[in-house]
Amino acid sequence: MKKWVIGLTIVIALFLVLVYAAVSTTDKEFATCVLSDKSEMDNVDFKEYDSVLVAASTLYEGNFLKEIMQGEQYRDAWSTPIKVPIVFLDTLFGGMEILKEGGGKQTHSLKLKSKKGHIYSLRSINKDPAPLIPDLARTLGLENIIVDGVSAQHPYAAIVVARLAEKANVLHTDPKIVFIPEQPSLKNFNNKFGNRLYLLEHETDGGANWTEYSNVSAILDTEDLQKLKLELGDKLTIDKTALVRARLFDILIGDWDRHTKQWGWVVTKNLDTFEAIPLPGDRDNAFFILEGILPTIIANKHLLPGLQSFEKEIDYLPGLVMPFDVYFLQNVPEEIFVAEARRLQNLLTDDALKESLHIWPTEIYELDGEGISEIMKYRRNQMQEYAIRFNEVLEERKLLTEPLKGSEENQLPQDLLRCFDCF
Repeated sequence: MKKWVIGLTIVIALFLVLVYAAVSTTDKEFATCVLSDKSEMDNVDFKEYDSVLVAASTLYEGNFLKEIMQGEQYRDAWSTPIKVPIVFLDTLFGGMEILKEGGGKQTHSLKLKSKKGHIYSLRSINKDPAPLIPDLARTLGLENIIVDGVSAQHPYAAIVVARLAEKANVLHTDPKIVFIPEQPSLKNFNNKFGNRLYLLEHETDGGANWTEYSNVSAILDTEDLQKLKLELGDKLTIDKTALVRARLFDILIGDWDRHTKQWGWVVTKNLDTFEAIPLPGDRDNAFFILEGILPTIIANKHLLPGLQSFEKEIDYLPGLVMPFDVYFLQNVPEEIFVAEARRLQNLLTDDALKESLHIWPTEIYELDGEGISEIMKYRRNQMQEYAIRFNEVLEERKLLTEPLKGSEENQLPQDLLRCFDCF
């Protein structure tokens, strides 16, 4: 046999071996574990997969009576399986350190720190409203109605909001949907946090700068920002234009739950002055929708003026103006509100809305994408009217001079002050 034939044969053989190896590796690397029931997870070696096909929760699946009395809401989105990447903390961003357990009354969370010093949160997508159930409701056997109320929240709203925020020039925490299996890195948290879906996102407080801003002195929560203001006085200003834009953006997406603890601040330094740029967090209640007889009775302006469903018409705009707004935005000229409303209208085009919603898996977009898009288009077109009314309500409210709830007029920690001194 001629040498060139032998050589060609060897080359072809090597090529076939490499192709086979590549295909074999790819098949393993991109394998998806299909989970139809949570009980199946105990028998799965998640190291063998890179993703899972799983639903956020089947707890809210409806029936005819439940949907009449308590509404259809986002039951289908909760129970529809989606493909989600599997994450192990020991390899995520080079390895993550668990700092502490956190979370509000409904959300379980872990605060994490990366090798670069960035602070993240793992926030549970499914909620536990048990701590919110009053004793009277337990006595009357109404626990299930309150638990079922979680179906008014869209399980995957946060990732769409983040894309919309980018287009609107509003800061966000860059949330990602991940599945966290039980693993040694969770240590004592395995039982509570293992084998669940989470939003992995940047924290709104602390850690090294992860934003695109330069000369960042610190990332603070609102409580520490108020303390810092006491120390720095007029040297620290609030970017009120950005805050007006962020609050109008909240109206667009129907996020009614924007109390003080939902905000962080990116503080930048220029020479000897500082500016605080608002950093919204916790988008659990964006696109919040209430349907059915019982929720409609509860959510009215006389009982709960702030609790409002995401519909084309805003039921009661004064209910959306919070003490946070009065504290930071009172006396901001109306023309700034109108200008920022116009800016949002120009930035959030029909194409921008569509593109943002398509970050959802196809099966979720087909359930909710078009309906949410139509509501946002309507609200966007009314944005200048909302801005004027929002400003009018602000000016009617009594001026707040005391720190916002959860803050005390004590001294800022000295280590935080030293952080500012070093810039």
